[in-house]
Amino acid sequence: MKKIVQLAIGLGAAMMMSVPVMAADTVTVGIWDNNQFAGLQQIANEWSEKSGVNVEFEVLDWGTYWTMLEAGVSGGEMPDVFWMHSAYAQMYQQADVLLPLNDYIDNDDAIDLSNYYEGITELYSADGVQYAIPKDHDTIAVVYNKAVFDKYGIDYPSKDWTWEEFAAIAQEITEKGKDDGVYGTYMNCGSNQSGWYNLIYDFGGEVITEDKTKSGMDQEGTIAAMNFVGEQILPACPSQDSMANTAGDTMMISGTLGMYLDGSWMVNTYYTADNAADLAWAELPYKDRNENGSVDEGERCSIYNGIGWSIYGKCENPDAAYSLISAFASKEGQLKQSELGVTMAAYKGCSEPFISAFEGMDLSAFTDIEEDGTLVFRPYSKYTGRWEDNFTTFFIDAWNDPSSMTQVCKDIAADMNSILASENE
Repeated sequence: MKKIVQLAIGLGAAMMMSVPVMAADTVTVGIWDNNQFAGLQQIANEWSEKSGVNVEFEVLDWGTYWTMLEAGVSGGEMPDVFWMHSAYAQMYQQADVLLPLNDYIDNDDAIDLSNYYEGITELYSADGVQYAIPKDHDTIAVVYNKAVFDKYGIDYPSKDWTWEEFAAIAQEITEKGKDDGVYGTYMNCGSNQSGWYNLIYDFGGEVITEDKTKSGMDQEGTIAAMNFVGEQILPACPSQDSMANTAGDTMMISGTLGMYLDGSWMVNTYYTADNAADLAWAELPYKDRNENGSVDEGERCSIYNGIGWSIYGKCENPDAAYSLISAFASKEGQLKQSELGVTMAAYKGCSEPFISAFEGMDLSAFTDIEEDGTLVFRPYSKYTGRWEDNFTTFFIDAWNDPSSMTQVCKDIAADMNSILASENE
Protein backbone atom coordinates (compact mmCIF):
# COMPACT_ATOMS: atom_id res chain seq x y z
CA MET A 1 0.00 0.00 0.00
CA LYS A 2 3.01 2.32 0.13
CA LYS A 3 2.42 3.72 -3.36
CA ILE A 4 -1.20 4.61 -2.55
CA VAL A 5 -0.09 6.50 0.52
CA GLN A 6 2.49 8.46 -1.46
CA LEU A 7 -0.09 9.29 -4.12
CA ALA A 8 -2.42 10.73 -1.50
CA ILE A 9 -0.01 13.59 -0.92
CA GLY A 10 -0.34 14.80 -4.50
CA LEU A 11 -1.14 13.84 -8.04
CA GLY A 12 2.12 12.13 -8.84
CA ALA A 13 5.66 13.49 -8.97
CA ALA A 14 4.87 15.99 -11.70
CA MET A 15 2.20 17.74 -9.62
CA MET A 16 3.31 17.38 -6.01
CA MET A 17 5.12 20.70 -6.10
CA SER A 18 2.09 22.69 -7.28
CA VAL A 19 -1.11 21.07 -6.00
CA PRO A 20 -2.28 22.14 -2.51
CA VAL A 21 -4.08 18.90 -1.65
CA MET A 22 -4.01 19.69 2.08
CA ALA A 23 -6.26 22.73 1.65
CA ALA A 24 -9.50 20.73 2.16
CA ASP A 25 -10.37 19.24 5.56
CA THR A 26 -12.96 16.80 4.21
CA VAL A 27 -13.85 15.15 0.92
CA THR A 28 -17.46 13.92 0.78
CA VAL A 29 -18.22 10.77 -1.21
CA GLY A 30 -21.60 9.53 -2.42
CA ILE A 31 -22.21 5.83 -3.21
CA TRP A 32 -25.26 3.56 -3.49
CA ASP A 33 -24.03 0.13 -2.34
CA ASN A 34 -23.62 -0.56 1.36
CA ASN A 35 -21.87 -3.87 0.57
CA GLN A 36 -18.90 -1.88 -0.70
CA PHE A 37 -18.76 0.71 2.05
CA ALA A 38 -16.48 -1.04 4.58
CA GLY A 39 -13.76 -1.86 2.05
CA LEU A 40 -13.82 1.57 0.44
CA GLN A 41 -13.69 3.19 3.87
CA GLN A 42 -10.56 1.20 4.68
CA ILE A 43 -8.82 2.38 1.51
CA ALA A 44 -9.98 5.94 2.18
CA ASN A 45 -8.69 5.82 5.75
CA GLU A 46 -5.23 4.87 4.55
CA TRP A 47 -5.34 7.80 2.14
CA SER A 48 -6.47 10.15 4.92
CA GLU A 49 -3.65 9.09 7.25
CA LYS A 50 -1.08 10.57 4.87
CA SER A 51 -3.04 13.37 3.24
CA GLY A 52 -4.54 14.82 6.40
CA VAL A 53 -7.89 15.03 4.61
CA ASN A 54 -10.93 13.27 6.04
CA VAL A 55 -13.30 11.27 3.87
CA GLU A 56 -17.00 11.13 4.67
CA PHE A 57 -19.21 8.61 2.86
CA GLU A 58 -22.92 8.93 2.29
CA VAL A 59 -24.46 5.57 1.40
CA LEU A 60 -27.89 5.75 -0.25
CA ASP A 61 -30.12 3.27 -2.01
CA TRP A 62 -30.14 3.37 -5.84
CA GLY A 63 -33.26 5.49 -6.28
CA THR A 64 -32.46 7.97 -3.53
CA TYR A 65 -28.93 8.34 -4.86
CA TRP A 66 -30.04 9.58 -8.27
CA THR A 67 -32.71 11.79 -6.71
CA MET A 68 -29.96 13.33 -4.59
CA LEU A 69 -27.75 14.02 -7.63
CA GLU A 70 -30.65 15.49 -9.59
CA ALA A 71 -31.50 17.78 -6.68
CA GLY A 72 -27.85 18.76 -6.39
CA VAL A 73 -27.67 19.74 -10.03
CA SER A 74 -30.73 21.95 -9.49
CA GLY A 75 -29.08 23.84 -6.69
CA GLY A 76 -28.95 21.44 -3.78
CA GLU A 77 -25.92 20.00 -2.06
CA MET A 78 -23.63 17.67 -3.99
CA PRO A 79 -20.91 15.33 -2.72
CA ASP A 80 -17.40 16.18 -3.89
CA VAL A 81 -16.87 12.69 -5.29
CA PHE A 82 -19.54 10.28 -6.47
CA TRP A 83 -20.17 7.23 -8.60
CA MET A 84 -21.33 7.50 -12.18
CA HIS A 85 -23.21 4.72 -14.00
CA SER A 86 -23.86 3.80 -17.62
CA ALA A 87 -27.59 4.51 -17.25
CA TYR A 88 -26.94 8.20 -16.56
CA ALA A 89 -23.35 9.00 -17.52
CA GLN A 90 -24.02 10.46 -20.96
CA MET A 91 -26.70 12.76 -19.61
CA TYR A 92 -24.55 14.11 -16.76
CA GLN A 93 -21.49 14.47 -18.97
CA GLN A 94 -23.42 16.69 -21.34
CA ALA A 95 -24.96 18.75 -18.54
CA ASP A 96 -21.76 20.53 -17.44
CA VAL A 97 -21.95 18.90 -14.00
CA LEU A 98 -18.80 16.78 -13.87
CA LEU A 99 -15.24 18.01 -13.57
CA PRO A 100 -13.10 17.36 -16.69
CA LEU A 101 -10.20 15.15 -15.60
CA ASN A 102 -7.85 15.25 -18.59
CA ASP A 103 -5.25 17.56 -17.08
CA TYR A 104 -5.17 15.61 -13.84
CA ILE A 105 -4.80 12.29 -15.63
CA ASP A 106 -2.07 13.63 -17.91
CA ASN A 107 -0.02 14.57 -14.86
CA ASP A 108 -0.72 11.44 -12.83
CA ASP A 109 1.76 8.57 -13.20
CA ALA A 110 -0.67 6.24 -11.40
CA ILE A 111 -3.41 6.51 -14.03
CA ASP A 112 -3.02 5.27 -17.60
CA LEU A 113 -6.46 4.75 -19.11
CA SER A 114 -5.18 2.05 -21.46
CA ASN A 115 -4.92 -0.22 -18.41
CA TYR A 116 -8.68 -0.28 -17.89
CA TYR A 117 -11.50 -2.09 -19.69
CA GLU A 118 -12.11 -0.14 -22.87
CA GLY A 119 -15.90 -0.09 -22.63
CA ILE A 120 -15.79 1.55 -19.21
CA THR A 121 -13.18 4.14 -20.21
CA GLU A 122 -15.13 5.05 -23.34
CA LEU A 123 -18.39 5.32 -21.42
CA TYR A 124 -17.04 8.12 -19.27
CA SER A 125 -15.53 10.08 -22.15
CA ALA A 126 -17.27 12.61 -24.38
CA ASP A 127 -15.71 14.68 -27.14
CA GLY A 128 -12.25 13.77 -25.94
CA VAL A 129 -12.93 14.78 -22.34
CA GLN A 130 -12.68 12.19 -19.54
CA TYR A 131 -15.31 12.72 -16.84
CA ALA A 132 -14.67 9.69 -14.63
CA ILE A 133 -11.95 7.19 -13.85
CA PRO A 134 -13.08 3.55 -14.00
CA LYS A 135 -13.72 2.09 -10.56
CA ASP A 136 -14.61 -1.55 -11.25
CA HIS A 137 -16.09 -4.02 -13.69
CA ASP A 138 -18.63 -6.76 -13.20
CA THR A 139 -19.83 -9.91 -14.92
CA ILE A 140 -22.83 -12.20 -14.56
CA ALA A 141 -23.01 -15.83 -13.36
CA VAL A 142 -25.64 -18.28 -12.12
CA VAL A 143 -25.96 -18.82 -8.39
CA TYR A 144 -27.58 -22.17 -7.56
CA ASN A 145 -28.71 -23.89 -4.40
CA LYS A 146 -26.97 -27.25 -4.02
CA ALA A 147 -29.43 -28.32 -1.32
CA VAL A 148 -32.33 -27.86 -3.75
CA PHE A 149 -30.53 -29.79 -6.48
CA ASP A 150 -29.68 -32.57 -4.03
CA LYS A 151 -33.19 -32.82 -2.64
CA TYR A 152 -34.72 -33.31 -6.07
CA GLY A 153 -31.95 -35.52 -7.44
CA ILE A 154 -30.74 -33.12 -10.11
CA ASP A 155 -27.13 -32.87 -11.30
CA TYR A 156 -25.34 -29.59 -10.70
CA PRO A 157 -24.84 -27.33 -13.76
CA SER A 158 -22.00 -28.32 -16.07
CA LYS A 159 -19.45 -25.84 -17.35
CA ASP A 160 -20.78 -25.90 -20.90
CA TRP A 161 -24.53 -26.09 -20.41
CA THR A 162 -26.93 -24.53 -22.89
CA TRP A 163 -29.89 -22.26 -22.30
CA GLU A 164 -32.11 -25.17 -23.25
CA GLU A 165 -30.52 -27.22 -20.46
CA PHE A 166 -30.91 -24.32 -18.05
CA ALA A 167 -34.62 -24.10 -18.89
CA ALA A 168 -35.11 -27.87 -18.56
CA ILE A 169 -33.44 -27.93 -15.14
CA ALA A 170 -35.49 -24.95 -14.00
CA GLN A 171 -38.70 -26.63 -15.10
CA GLU A 172 -37.77 -29.90 -13.37
CA ILE A 173 -37.09 -28.09 -10.10
CA THR A 174 -40.39 -26.22 -10.37
CA GLU A 175 -42.33 -29.44 -10.97
CA LYS A 176 -40.61 -31.38 -8.18
CA GLY A 177 -40.69 -28.43 -5.80
CA LYS A 178 -44.34 -27.53 -6.29
CA ASP A 179 -45.49 -28.80 -2.89
CA ASP A 180 -42.51 -27.11 -1.22
CA GLY A 181 -43.07 -23.73 -2.85
CA VAL A 182 -39.72 -23.98 -4.66
CA TYR A 183 -39.23 -22.60 -8.17
CA GLY A 184 -36.53 -23.43 -10.68
CA THR A 185 -35.44 -19.89 -11.39
CA TYR A 186 -36.38 -16.21 -11.38
CA MET A 187 -36.23 -13.63 -14.16
CA ASN A 188 -38.21 -10.47 -13.53
CA CYS A 189 -39.12 -8.15 -16.40
CA GLY A 190 -36.74 -5.65 -14.80
CA SER A 191 -33.86 -8.16 -14.71
CA ASN A 192 -31.96 -6.66 -17.62
CA GLN A 193 -28.18 -6.64 -17.12
CA SER A 194 -28.32 -9.64 -14.82
CA GLY A 195 -30.98 -11.44 -16.83
CA TRP A 196 -32.43 -11.35 -20.32
CA TYR A 197 -29.89 -8.88 -21.78
CA ASN A 198 -27.44 -11.79 -21.76
CA LEU A 199 -29.80 -14.04 -23.71
CA ILE A 200 -30.46 -11.34 -26.31
CA TYR A 201 -26.79 -11.24 -27.30
CA ASP A 202 -26.41 -15.04 -27.08
CA PHE A 203 -29.26 -15.41 -29.56
CA GLY A 204 -27.61 -12.96 -31.97
CA GLY A 205 -29.67 -9.88 -31.16
CA GLU A 206 -28.78 -6.59 -29.56
CA VAL A 207 -30.51 -4.08 -27.32
CA ILE A 208 -29.19 -1.05 -29.18
CA THR A 209 -27.15 -0.68 -32.35
CA GLU A 210 -23.44 -0.07 -32.01
CA ASP A 211 -23.78 3.55 -33.12
CA LYS A 212 -26.50 4.05 -30.47
CA THR A 213 -28.96 5.51 -32.98
CA LYS A 214 -31.49 2.69 -33.23
CA SER A 215 -33.14 0.08 -31.02
CA GLY A 216 -32.30 -3.57 -31.52
CA MET A 217 -35.37 -4.79 -29.68
CA ASP A 218 -37.19 -5.64 -32.91
CA GLN A 219 -34.29 -7.61 -34.41
CA GLU A 220 -34.83 -11.28 -35.21
CA GLY A 221 -32.29 -12.52 -32.65
CA THR A 222 -33.69 -10.29 -29.93
CA ILE A 223 -37.25 -11.44 -30.51
CA ALA A 224 -36.11 -15.08 -30.57
CA ALA A 225 -34.36 -14.62 -27.22
CA MET A 226 -37.32 -12.93 -25.59
CA ASN A 227 -39.73 -15.56 -26.87
CA PHE A 228 -37.42 -18.20 -25.40
CA VAL A 229 -37.63 -16.37 -22.08
CA GLY A 230 -41.42 -16.25 -22.30
CA GLU A 231 -41.94 -19.85 -23.44
CA GLN A 232 -39.12 -21.73 -21.71
CA ILE A 233 -37.98 -19.78 -18.65
CA LEU A 234 -40.98 -17.90 -17.27
CA PRO A 235 -43.03 -21.10 -16.73
CA ALA A 236 -40.36 -22.11 -14.18
CA CYS A 237 -40.47 -18.75 -12.38
CA PRO A 238 -42.70 -17.34 -9.65
CA SER A 239 -45.54 -15.15 -10.94
CA GLN A 240 -44.69 -11.68 -12.18
CA ASP A 241 -46.55 -10.20 -9.20
CA SER A 242 -44.41 -12.26 -6.82
CA MET A 243 -41.21 -11.22 -8.56
CA ALA A 244 -42.30 -7.58 -8.57
CA ASN A 245 -42.72 -7.71 -4.79
CA THR A 246 -39.76 -9.87 -3.79
CA ALA A 247 -36.21 -9.58 -5.11
CA GLY A 248 -34.48 -12.59 -6.63
CA ASP A 249 -31.62 -12.60 -4.14
CA THR A 250 -34.14 -12.60 -1.29
CA MET A 251 -35.88 -15.66 -2.73
CA MET A 252 -32.55 -17.33 -3.40
CA ILE A 253 -31.38 -16.86 0.18
CA SER A 254 -34.74 -18.04 1.53
CA GLY A 255 -34.27 -21.37 -0.27
CA THR A 256 -37.25 -21.00 -2.58
CA LEU A 257 -35.22 -20.83 -5.82
CA GLY A 258 -33.01 -23.40 -7.48
CA MET A 259 -31.06 -20.98 -9.70
CA TYR A 260 -30.78 -17.27 -10.31
CA LEU A 261 -28.65 -15.05 -12.58
CA ASP A 262 -26.85 -12.36 -10.62
CA GLY A 263 -23.88 -10.03 -10.82
CA SER A 264 -20.48 -10.11 -9.15
CA TRP A 265 -21.43 -6.99 -7.19
CA MET A 266 -23.90 -9.15 -5.21
CA VAL A 267 -21.45 -11.82 -4.01
CA ASN A 268 -21.24 -10.55 -0.44
CA THR A 269 -25.02 -10.79 -0.08
CA TYR A 270 -24.84 -14.54 -0.70
CA TYR A 271 -21.59 -15.07 1.17
CA THR A 272 -23.05 -13.65 4.37
CA ALA A 273 -26.37 -15.50 4.02
CA ASP A 274 -27.34 -18.14 6.58
CA ASN A 275 -27.40 -20.77 3.83
CA ALA A 276 -24.14 -19.67 2.20
CA ALA A 277 -22.75 -23.21 2.39
CA ASP A 278 -25.54 -24.37 0.06
CA LEU A 279 -24.86 -21.73 -2.58
CA ALA A 280 -22.49 -22.12 -5.52
CA TRP A 281 -21.79 -20.35 -8.81
CA ALA A 282 -21.80 -21.61 -12.40
CA GLU A 283 -20.87 -19.90 -15.63
CA LEU A 284 -23.68 -18.59 -17.76
CA PRO A 285 -25.23 -21.06 -20.23
CA TYR A 286 -24.76 -20.54 -23.96
CA LYS A 287 -26.90 -20.64 -27.09
CA ASP A 288 -25.53 -23.06 -29.69
CA ARG A 289 -26.65 -20.96 -32.66
CA ASN A 290 -24.62 -22.88 -35.24
CA GLU A 291 -25.44 -26.24 -33.60
CA ASN A 292 -21.85 -27.50 -33.59
CA GLY A 293 -21.93 -28.58 -29.96
CA SER A 294 -19.35 -26.09 -28.70
CA VAL A 295 -19.23 -22.52 -27.44
CA ASP A 296 -18.23 -20.14 -30.22
CA GLU A 297 -17.66 -16.41 -30.03
CA GLY A 298 -20.84 -14.52 -29.27
CA GLU A 299 -22.76 -17.59 -28.12
CA ARG A 300 -22.01 -17.17 -24.40
CA CYS A 301 -22.18 -13.48 -23.55
CA SER A 302 -21.96 -11.75 -20.22
CA ILE A 303 -23.07 -8.17 -20.00
CA TYR A 304 -20.45 -6.22 -18.13
CA ASN A 305 -20.55 -2.76 -16.68
CA GLY A 306 -18.36 -0.51 -14.62
CA ILE A 307 -18.88 2.34 -12.21
CA GLY A 308 -16.76 5.47 -12.62
CA TRP A 309 -15.35 7.86 -10.02
CA SER A 310 -16.50 11.41 -10.85
CA ILE A 311 -15.94 14.78 -9.22
CA TYR A 312 -18.50 17.55 -8.93
CA GLY A 313 -17.60 20.42 -11.26
CA LYS A 314 -18.01 22.98 -8.45
CA CYS A 315 -16.10 20.97 -5.86
CA GLU A 316 -14.30 23.34 -3.47
CA ASN A 317 -11.03 21.43 -3.60
CA PRO A 318 -10.83 19.34 -6.78
CA ASP A 319 -7.15 18.57 -6.14
CA ALA A 320 -7.94 16.67 -2.94
CA ALA A 321 -10.92 14.99 -4.60
CA TYR A 322 -8.81 13.85 -7.54
CA SER A 323 -6.05 12.58 -5.26
CA LEU A 324 -8.64 10.39 -3.53
CA ILE A 325 -10.13 8.89 -6.69
CA SER A 326 -6.64 8.32 -8.07
CA ALA A 327 -5.85 6.33 -4.94
CA PHE A 328 -8.99 4.24 -5.48
CA ALA A 329 -8.30 3.72 -9.20
CA SER A 330 -4.52 3.17 -9.16
CA LYS A 331 -3.24 -0.37 -9.65
CA GLU A 332 -2.47 -0.63 -5.95
CA GLY A 333 -5.90 0.67 -5.01
CA GLN A 334 -7.60 -1.68 -7.45
CA LEU A 335 -5.73 -4.68 -6.05
CA LYS A 336 -6.68 -3.63 -2.54
CA GLN A 337 -10.31 -3.26 -3.60
CA SER A 338 -10.25 -6.81 -4.94
CA GLU A 339 -8.43 -8.22 -1.90
CA LEU A 340 -11.05 -6.71 0.39
CA GLY A 341 -13.86 -8.25 -1.63
CA VAL A 342 -15.32 -4.86 -2.56
CA THR A 343 -15.72 -5.60 -6.29
CA MET A 344 -13.73 -6.85 -9.24
CA ALA A 345 -11.30 -4.29 -10.63
CA ALA A 346 -11.62 -1.97 -13.60
CA TYR A 347 -7.83 -2.20 -13.94
CA LYS A 348 -7.06 -5.21 -16.13
CA GLY A 349 -5.41 -8.10 -14.36
CA CYS A 350 -6.33 -6.98 -10.85
CA SER A 351 -9.49 -9.03 -10.24
CA GLU A 352 -8.02 -12.39 -9.19
CA PRO A 353 -7.76 -11.36 -5.51
CA PHE A 354 -11.53 -10.79 -5.53
CA ILE A 355 -12.12 -14.39 -6.58
CA SER A 356 -10.21 -15.69 -3.54
CA ALA A 357 -11.48 -13.04 -1.09
CA PHE A 358 -14.52 -15.12 -0.09
CA GLU A 359 -13.11 -18.24 1.54
CA GLY A 360 -15.12 -21.36 0.82
CA MET A 361 -17.09 -19.91 -2.10
CA ASP A 362 -15.73 -20.53 -5.61
CA LEU A 363 -16.23 -17.37 -7.68
CA SER A 364 -14.19 -18.40 -10.71
CA ALA A 365 -17.33 -18.32 -12.88
CA PHE A 366 -17.12 -14.53 -12.87
CA THR A 367 -13.61 -14.42 -14.30
CA ASP A 368 -13.71 -17.62 -16.38
CA ILE A 369 -16.45 -16.09 -18.53
CA GLU A 370 -13.88 -13.58 -19.78
CA GLU A 371 -11.94 -16.45 -21.33
CA ASP A 372 -14.79 -18.85 -22.08
CA GLY A 373 -17.25 -16.31 -23.40
CA THR A 374 -17.73 -12.84 -24.85
CA LEU A 375 -18.02 -9.69 -22.76
CA VAL A 376 -20.61 -7.21 -24.03
CA PHE A 377 -20.69 -3.76 -22.50
CA ARG A 378 -24.00 -2.82 -20.92
CA PRO A 379 -26.16 -1.08 -23.57
CA TYR A 380 -26.43 2.67 -23.07
CA SER A 381 -27.08 6.01 -24.73
CA LYS A 382 -27.61 9.57 -23.51
CA TYR A 383 -31.03 8.83 -22.05
CA THR A 384 -30.55 5.19 -21.07
CA GLY A 385 -32.63 5.61 -17.95
CA ARG A 386 -35.64 6.72 -19.96
CA TRP A 387 -35.88 3.84 -22.40
CA GLU A 388 -34.64 1.23 -19.95
CA ASP A 389 -37.27 2.18 -17.37
CA ASN A 390 -39.88 1.85 -20.09
CA PHE A 391 -38.75 -1.71 -20.79
CA THR A 392 -40.17 -2.82 -17.46
CA THR A 393 -43.50 -1.11 -18.10
CA PHE A 394 -43.89 -2.68 -21.53
CA PHE A 395 -42.70 -6.13 -20.53
CA ILE A 396 -45.20 -6.58 -17.70
CA ASP A 397 -47.81 -7.49 -20.32
CA ALA A 398 -45.52 -10.02 -21.99
CA TRP A 399 -44.52 -11.57 -18.66
CA ASN A 400 -48.19 -12.07 -17.83
CA ASP A 401 -49.00 -13.22 -21.38
CA PRO A 402 -45.90 -14.58 -23.16
CA SER A 403 -47.86 -14.98 -26.40
CA SER A 404 -47.68 -11.19 -26.74
CA MET A 405 -43.86 -11.11 -26.50
CA THR A 406 -43.15 -10.46 -30.20
CA GLN A 407 -45.51 -7.51 -30.39
CA VAL A 408 -44.27 -6.10 -27.09
CA CYS A 409 -40.68 -6.21 -28.37
CA LYS A 410 -41.76 -4.27 -31.47
CA ASP A 411 -43.61 -1.73 -29.32
CA ILE A 412 -40.52 -1.32 -27.15
CA ALA A 413 -38.38 -0.73 -30.25
CA ALA A 414 -40.74 2.00 -31.47
CA ASP A 415 -40.71 3.72 -28.07
CA MET A 416 -36.95 3.41 -27.79
CA ASN A 417 -36.37 4.78 -31.29
CA SER A 418 -38.43 7.83 -30.40
CA ILE A 419 -36.25 8.48 -27.35
CA LEU A 420 -33.05 7.88 -29.29
CA ALA A 421 -34.19 10.35 -31.97
CA SER A 422 -34.71 13.01 -29.28
CA GLU A 423 -31.12 12.59 -28.11
CA ASN A 424 -29.85 14.19 -31.30
CA GLU A 425 -32.31 17.07 -31.48
